[in-house]
Amino acid sequence: MRVAILAHDRFPDRAKTALGVLRYTDDEVVAVLDRAEAGRRVADFVSDVQDAPVVAGMDDLEAADVDALLIGIAPIGGGFEESWRTDVRTALESGCDVIAGLHYFLSEDEEFARLADENDCELRDVRRPPEDLTVSDGVAGEVDAEVVLTVGTDCSVGKMTVSMELARDAREAGYDAAVIPTGQTGIMIEGWGTPIDRVVSDFTAGAVEEMIVEKGQEYDYLFVEGQGSIVHPAYSAVTCGILHGAMPDALVLCHRAGRDAIHGYESFPIPPISTCVDLYDRLAQPICEGTVVAGALNTAGLEDESARAAVESYAEDLDAPATDVIRAGTEDVLEVLL
Repeated sequence: MRVAILAHDRFPDRAKTALGVLRYTDDEVVAVLDRAEAGRRVADFVSDVQDAPVVAGMDDLEAADVDALLIGIAPIGGGFEESWRTDVRTALESGCDVIAGLHYFLSEDEEFARLADENDCELRDVRRPPEDLTVSDGVAGEVDAEVVLTVGTDCSVGKMTVSMELARDAREAGYDAAVIPTGQTGIMIEGWGTPIDRVVSDFTAGAVEEMIVEKGQEYDYLFVEGQGSIVHPAYSAVTCGILHGAMPDALVLCHRAGRDAIHGYESFPIPPISTCVDLYDRLAQPICEGTVVAGALNTAGLEDESARAAVESYAEDLDAPATDVIRAGTEDVLEVLL
């Protein structure tokens, strides 16, 4: 499939969905839409993902070249910005499907639904959960697969990226490994999954458990995409639900170098790394045996020497192996997990 990715005014630093899709999708990305950076290329910003031109809008693309427009932004609260409407409208009028991971469902927008119907297009709201979810039975720990969960000190520290990298490299090492997608970006990449932050709270653990049980007899390792943080004032509930629903055998703690306060909630400091480890271990303990056994540090923005020093310091704080999975690979962490 040929896709265009909408990332207006946020590419690349504030468009993590766009970057995740560019890095891991099997689809061909024909363009990124960002009116502020039009005329440049993805490679001008990020070198290790699919390259594509950056254009001002859907009007700059030939309709025949695009099968789908993907909303590559996940703003706090998951709302739809009206400045995107023209591009979504143009895509639908051109016969393109539109894929979105927002809490605002495009399929419930009267104009978009009408245009999709008139032009035989699909509106895919990947954050719409299944309707038949229920409470957990407490059985995820019984599957044959080893379950590894990425957890974080905050949102947007790299949990999805770490899950993808670990699963890919485990497969290259000869293991049957799969990602369990729990958020919009992972679902867009993998083509399946349940958006846990949209699930009724009573059913959160059950929704994760259902995915673990579905895949647990097929694979050696399941890498569960974590969400939020147990110390996040807004999103800790989804973090706890995933942890208890997955019943992991091991946790990988993800952090962003230099971040000392919750992003968007800067009055809330991130506790010391040792405290975060203790909190996750204690929260998991009544439900499963999983503990933090390794760490992943996002060193984006640091020079190489500073990044190496930051990873070394992070490993000392964790008292466990750590790496930046993009800069340094996953070998040290996988050695512990496999």
